[in-house]
Amino acid sequence: MSRKKLVPAVVLLIGMLLTARHLAAAEPAPPNETCRYFEMRKYYAMPGKLADLNARFRDHTCNLFKKHGMEIVGFWVPSEGPEADKVLVYVLAYPSKEAREASWKGFRDDPEWKTARDASEKNGKLVEKIESTFMRATDYSPLK
Repeated sequence: MSRKKLVPAVVLLIGMLLTARHLAAAEPAPPNETCRYFEMRKYYAMPGKLADLNARFRDHTCNLFKKHGMEIVGFWVPSEGPEADKVLVYVLAYPSKEAREASWKGFRDDPEWKTARDASEKNGKLVEKIESTFMRATDYSPLK
């Protein structure tokens, strides 16, 4: 897919995820239906550190997410506007909120993560701020 077609598709997906977040707050959970628990995380990189942050995810973090039962939905970077070259956005899916908590505890306590984090930050911190949004799919969402 060409870059001209990919950028609008990514923007549309992020818009759909944000819309789902707002709709999820107003809709009751479907009875007797198991829905995955989604988390959208937004990392604001320290100035000039986005490439290093992407390298840490590419080389270490993604494998550790999988190791700890986190399903990677996708990663994005804004292509224009004030957040371009400064922000990394990604979405993870879990079987439940409880599974999310257990996965993150295991991840944070993993010696491999601590080693990768410390090595990647030997020249300074990579992340200035993290925002996290929890979401569940609507009944009409193709992604559940």
